[in-house]
Amino acid sequence: MQPLSLAPLDQFSSVRFVLTDMDETLTYRGRLPAQTYDALARLEVAGIRVIPVTAAPAGWCDQMARMWPVDGVIAENGGLFLRRDEDGHRVERHYWHTSDTIEHAAEQLQAIARTVAHAVPQAEHADDQLFRLTSLAYRRTGTDLDQRILDALIQAGANATINNLWVLGWVGGYDKLSMSLRILDDVYGIDAEAASDLIAYSGDSTNDAPMFGYFRHTAGVSTVVDYLPQLPVPPRWITQGPGGAGFVEFADAILASRTTPASIAV
Repeated sequence: MQPLSLAPLDQFSSVRFVLTDMDETLTYRGRLPAQTYDALARLEVAGIRVIPVTAAPAGWCDQMARMWPVDGVIAENGGLFLRRDEDGHRVERHYWHTSDTIEHAAEQLQAIARTVAHAVPQAEHADDQLFRLTSLAYRRTGTDLDQRILDALIQAGANATINNLWVLGWVGGYDKLSMSLRILDDVYGIDAEAASDLIAYSGDSTNDAPMFGYFRHTAGVSTVVDYLPQLPVPPRWITQGPGGAGFVEFADAILASRTTPASIAV
């Protein structure tokens, strides 16, 4: 992992998509800086498609897909993909689960939640649980309670992880990477082999690990250092700033690469 400032000018000349975590990668301390929103818009104007890939609930991501300068949003750690319809006022939803298994998956989550409540009575759902369609989220405490919730989720049959905001559980065997590769192929016609070089990814936490391990162009915002012991493969680059400021650095580096002779020749 090297400082992003040391990246060669043409390092990101092949990038055509930016996939990015949201919480504490686009945001900082829960807020979206104006400069970060502007960076999203500048990427869009330059013809680079931006897709946030986040553990945030579908309710938040519906608004993002409708109103932000992004091409779509992968929500709930891969549970579904939301994208503006052609008329600009409706949102298409692509679930990981097929239409005939969505209801069963929801029933499984309800059963898992009951099991966790019994095993860890102190566990509290996140205040955004109401807006979730495919996942369970529990409030992080920063104590050993987080690990106990994680263990209870796994023992109940869920896939589970901890990020910087939540202890998360879901069913279906997917993660950020598997859903990203499916959407890239199904919606954009980019296969997994090509994606490695055409995609840039930015993140800050443990549930970004599959993305850091797969894509060639990866950057962690500065706070990723807090999670390096839990990351089998660190991001290739690290920004100077945290959260949205770090994302702006990454966006600027990608946009600068598009002015190089190599990128113009593509």
